[in-house]
Amino acid sequence: QVQLVESGGGMVQAGGSLTLSCAASGITIRTNSMGWYRQAPGKQREFVASIGSLGSSNYADSVRGRFRIIRNVVTNTVTLQMNSLKPEDTAVYYCNAIRAGVWGQGTQVTVSS
Repeated sequence: QVQLVESGGGMVQAGGSLTLSCAASGITIRTNSMGWYRQAPGKQREFVASIGSLGSSNYADSVRGRFRIIRNVVTNTVTLQMNSLKPEDTAVYYCNAIRAGVWGQGTQVTVSS
């Protein structure tokens, strides 16, 4: 059974930083593509970043240069480092095992102006 558990959300002022973590079980992230998505109130869930099985990463234009996705194959976790946060980054952030189609429960990120 694949399970993803996010942590690290919270409230921060604009310009600040947060780091989100996704602990995976029942799946080996080394051989699976993993992603982060977010959903703001009243909006559809949108892609934020992903990291492939070979370690290549992709980012949404809105976060490129500010966010960084990292995987740790020893601890089987995927981390999203978020810098220079903006109020428009406020959302619930979800971890996703792309091929398995499994989502975590989400973690709230709130950026105040």
